[in-house]
Amino acid sequence: MKVTDIMTRDVVTVAPETLLKDVARVLVEKRISGVPVVDEDGTVVGVVSEEDILIKEREGHGPASLLGHLLDWDEAERVKHAARAAADAMTSPAVTIRRTRPVHEAAGQMLDRGVNRLPVVDDHGRLVGIVTRADLVRAFVRSDDEIEREIRDDVLLQTLCASSDRFAIEVDKGEVTIEGRMADAESALLLRRLVERVPGVVDVRSRITWPA
Repeated sequence: MKVTDIMTRDVVTVAPETLLKDVARVLVEKRISGVPVVDEDGTVVGVVSEEDILIKEREGHGPASLLGHLLDWDEAERVKHAARAAADAMTSPAVTIRRTRPVHEAAGQMLDRGVNRLPVVDDHGRLVGIVTRADLVRAFVRSDDEIEREIRDDVLLQTLCASSDRFAIEVDKGEVTIEGRMADAESALLLRRLVERVPGVVDVRSRITWPA
């Protein structure tokens, strides 16, 4: 399963010059926690999240506490606290992902980078969609038949160029049992790892054999 299969294509965006007050209004009215910032060519230049706006609510430091200001705030926070428009408040460069990437890669980026959403871009960096943690959770809640179909069509046939007819696959509540024969132990391990990455798979019981 690729990012393009689960992403939202109708994306709410703002421009770099959009006033921060208007950005906040968009988040509230659309009930979203972040919004991509795109330039006139549709290229993603950053993301403004609720956290970026909350910095405006954080208590500032006056002249009497200039030293504390220098010690407690980094440069990025000082810029965000003084922001008036999206360009100054946004996190940039934005963490993005291409639509052709697998879903497990999107999940890894979100967890590793601590973000809740990923703007989806084409090969030129232009916005084509957005994928959120909620989208990934929905992808995980798939039927056993859908999981088996992806294992046969995407993992075995397209990725490994192996006929799926050579394998017996059973999926029960996301638990996969796969039997068959591969060329060697390394190929068998690769197959297992690819199956584990299929969205919705809870566990894999591999009964793959190979020549001694």
